[in-house]
Amino acid sequence: MSLNNSSNVFLDSAPGNTNRFQVHVINESHESSVAVNDNADPPHYEETSFGDEGQNRFRISFRPGNQDRYDNFLQTGETAKTDASFHAYDSHTNTYYLQTFGHNTMDAVPKIEYYRNTGSVSGPKVNRPSLLEIHEQLAKNVSVAPGSADVVANGDGMPGDEQAENKEEDQAGVVKFGWVKGVLVRCMLNIWGVMLFIRLSWIVGEAGIGGAYYLISRSLGPEFGGSIGLIFAFANAVAVAMYVVGFAETVVDLLKESNSMMVDPTNDIRIIGSITVVILLGISVAGMEWEAKAQVILLIILLIAIVNFFIGTVIPSNNDKKSRGFFNYQASIFAENFGPSFTKGEGFFSVFAIFFPAATGILAGANISGDLEDPQDAIPRGTMLAIFITTVAYIGVAICVGACVVRDATGSMNDTVISGMNCNGSAACGLGYDFSRCRHEPCQYGLMNNFQVMSMVSGFGPLITAGIFSATLSSALASLVSAPKVFQALCKDNIYKALQFFAKGYGKNNEPLRGYFLTFVIAMAFILIAELNTIAPIISNFFLASYALINFSCFHASYAKSPGWRPAYGIYNMWVSLFGAILCCAVMFVINWWAAVITYVIEFFLYIYVTYKKPDVNWGSSTQALSYVSALDNALELTTVEDHVKNFRPQCIVLTGGPMTRPALLDITHAFTKNSGLCICCEVFVGPRKLCVKEMNSGMAKKQAWLIKNKIKAFYAAVAADCFRDGVRSLLQASGLGRMKPNTLVIGYKKNWRKAPLTEIENYVGIIHDAFDFEIGVVIVRISQGFDISQVLQVQDELEKLEQERLALEATIKDNECEEDSGGLRGLFKKAGKLNITKPTPKKDSSINTIQSMHVGEMNQKLVEASTQFKKKQGKGTIDVWWLFDDGGLTLLIPYILTLRKKWRDCKLRIYVGGKINRIEEEKITMASLLSKFRIKFADIHVIGDINIKPNKESWKFFEEMIEPYRLHESCKDLTTAEKLKRETPWKITDAELEAVKEKSYRQVRLNELLQEHSRAANLIVLSLPVARKGTISDWLYMAWLEILTKNLPPVLLVRGNHKNVLTFYS
Repeated sequence: MSLNNSSNVFLDSAPGNTNRFQVHVINESHESSVAVNDNADPPHYEETSFGDEGQNRFRISFRPGNQDRYDNFLQTGETAKTDASFHAYDSHTNTYYLQTFGHNTMDAVPKIEYYRNTGSVSGPKVNRPSLLEIHEQLAKNVSVAPGSADVVANGDGMPGDEQAENKEEDQAGVVKFGWVKGVLVRCMLNIWGVMLFIRLSWIVGEAGIGGAYYLISRSLGPEFGGSIGLIFAFANAVAVAMYVVGFAETVVDLLKESNSMMVDPTNDIRIIGSITVVILLGISVAGMEWEAKAQVILLIILLIAIVNFFIGTVIPSNNDKKSRGFFNYQASIFAENFGPSFTKGEGFFSVFAIFFPAATGILAGANISGDLEDPQDAIPRGTMLAIFITTVAYIGVAICVGACVVRDATGSMNDTVISGMNCNGSAACGLGYDFSRCRHEPCQYGLMNNFQVMSMVSGFGPLITAGIFSATLSSALASLVSAPKVFQALCKDNIYKALQFFAKGYGKNNEPLRGYFLTFVIAMAFILIAELNTIAPIISNFFLASYALINFSCFHASYAKSPGWRPAYGIYNMWVSLFGAILCCAVMFVINWWAAVITYVIEFFLYIYVTYKKPDVNWGSSTQALSYVSALDNALELTTVEDHVKNFRPQCIVLTGGPMTRPALLDITHAFTKNSGLCICCEVFVGPRKLCVKEMNSGMAKKQAWLIKNKIKAFYAAVAADCFRDGVRSLLQASGLGRMKPNTLVIGYKKNWRKAPLTEIENYVGIIHDAFDFEIGVVIVRISQGFDISQVLQVQDELEKLEQERLALEATIKDNECEEDSGGLRGLFKKAGKLNITKPTPKKDSSINTIQSMHVGEMNQKLVEASTQFKKKQGKGTIDVWWLFDDGGLTLLIPYILTLRKKWRDCKLRIYVGGKINRIEEEKITMASLLSKFRIKFADIHVIGDINIKPNKESWKFFEEMIEPYRLHESCKDLTTAEKLKRETPWKITDAELEAVKEKSYRQVRLNELLQEHSRAANLIVLSLPVARKGTISDWLYMAWLEILTKNLPPVLLVRGNHKNVLTFYS
């Protein structure tokens, strides 16, 4: 079938004809097609009517009975049957018909048959013309039906970027420690704390020698790491109070012996503890170097005290010590003390809770990792060695004290065994002492009752007292340093904005003085409790929570399979870490369930807070690694599943350049891709490869960060290329991953096309051709002010720099305003010179410049306002969808998605379609049926029956004047001159081309008239994009089509899908 669509297809009405609608009568035979009644000039447009009803050309007047038929459809959703004689391509009869838009071109109008499944019982599936068929140049032996060629185009340029400056801090004079002084010493002092000297003997009495080993072996694990947050910092602060209270208990015992009590034991502990923590604070504030020296001295004293204890166990006991329960090494005592013997109210886990703080010292080195020379080597080496040494010491002390001292003793040398007394297996009885009355009344000595057993057993008691002082003070000092360091690191990360005050450091070592004060306040509060057995379980709860997180972090990092997680510990196993985390959590609940619940509620609250705030930090966490693994697995999983129309979503490449330079283009795209599809902001750097790559690489992170900061869910991608089109072609082919590949190209309308160089127009139209070649849909967005605000951003940057210079100059003047000597003045002028601030010089024609700058300012203000128009909530209005050609449904899907967004929710869809003049009523019902099957809500449907009449003379004249500079006019010249002109300016519009596609030119002009009439007040217009057949439509003519089609309108989206279904009515 061949349809003649020549220039004389549009006919004027005969004078006096009552029906003013222009009709083209066509003889639809295979042999010939003849047009009649040619009129060279397009008629002036005037209102048309059906019959004599000239008032409502687009409001449908229903025939009798048809209104009920339409209403019945809306209620039941059934498809109305159309006239059986109608067919979209009805051209094989010798009847006459009205030339109707869409039914005489290869580019098909929307039809329900295109969306049916193969084998559907509701009717046959029909394949629409493919994008290739309407876009590629036709073969030479095929006649080109003028009406089968359409067009496309794209957006603006590409901005530059700024390079980041790297600043290095001066590290001279900073104190750094090695693994011995920085880790080993600290860990040993912290582990050999208050528990070793004044609680281990009691623990052995309660849990037995075997129980003590069980507790130690499960408390001292290989966990070590850095800061884990507020809970760990708080636990360290409370630990200061525990160690100071332990120290104060020993001092109070000495005061008791000398009858020198100040008030009473509880208040004396508070007084002594408060004084002690003030002194420790002074040492800490003095600096890490002084604190480290003090730690070494305290370690020496502690080692001497431990050796003194072991020596004392072999020195023969005297009667006084025997009466207190010390009998040197005795197998009977060892056997008696090996098993547990818990007193009333105590149990395994309550004893564990009191002992557990002894294990918290394993992180003393890691807590000051920033002050170590080589943390990676020092922390594992020092921590593991400290764990080994202290574990041996704890086990040794537990065994020795359990083999030498009985659980209960009276302290009276008269409580000896009477001859013939039955000992009932009592070790003390077998050694000549009767302590049986301790079963009925409290005793003051023995493992269960005397916290100063180690002093009694030792060779020289005062050395043990010195050891207790050393252990408690060193542990308190280590915790007093650790807590502020951990807290400072947390505050520096700016996770909790309210705590930023404590991030500031002072001095060459960046000492956290504010953190020291906070730790001091917390410690003082817990010192006032004045009861070691009350404070210790609190610390145990928080430290167990911390260790649970550390263990889980190790497991999580291993599970995420991050290449950066490379544990140096040879026998590390991720499942042991997970078991440790679960065990820590379980023990927390066994020790004190309500305290555990409170702790986890606090942790959960902090987790939710941080998740909600999304702090701008990047730690390379295992969560990131696991997210990557999950994303990779999901992407690979997607590749195994075929695409399905029900899961289609717009996945867009947006040619924004730098995302901040065309925010409106990005905003409208983000409106229909957010939370549903892929959005990639793309930039092409054109020029010398070396310079382009350098500029591109320097701005990648900054531009992606801008997207994140502005909460735009999109990626940024850039390429360097020799020309703009090559760069876009690379992006179209290589962007995306697996199934997550772009299927839609979004570009801005090239507003300055009439002034642009030839290469820019060729690139612009060329990338649309390329998109169609790759079967990628195209969306062209046009707004009245344009998109590019790079000049405005440049002015803002310059103003910010000037403001910074002004502030710097004011600061310099303020610093020097009191200096009257010449040197000071010279320094002032020197600093002012460095700021490049010079005295402004008057310019000629300043009044003219002022007027121009005011005009530019107004233009910039309008441009900025236009750039934010899609960020604002759209008021009540409409989105007018001119679905003229069936592209698979993308033209309909995009506005539907927009109506789901919060900003566009108040806008209703109005659908405009082309149709036959004599079937407008039926086609409206058919379209309503199709939309109902798609489950797309709409406010109204308009069937436009007079798209293909000629535009009015003024509109056509404007179009001709617009393309005049780009026409070749070869028909007015001789053949030789014409051929020469074609060779020299092949890009120009020839008379032959213009004549061949005159109908399409009429259509674009006419469509603008209809758009002005119907959609002038719409919030947004979504319009089918005409496709330019390659080799048939020149670039300048295509740009003229786009210009005339969208001029003087609200924001317009020209949309063309890839002619594959993106909508379906099958659920």
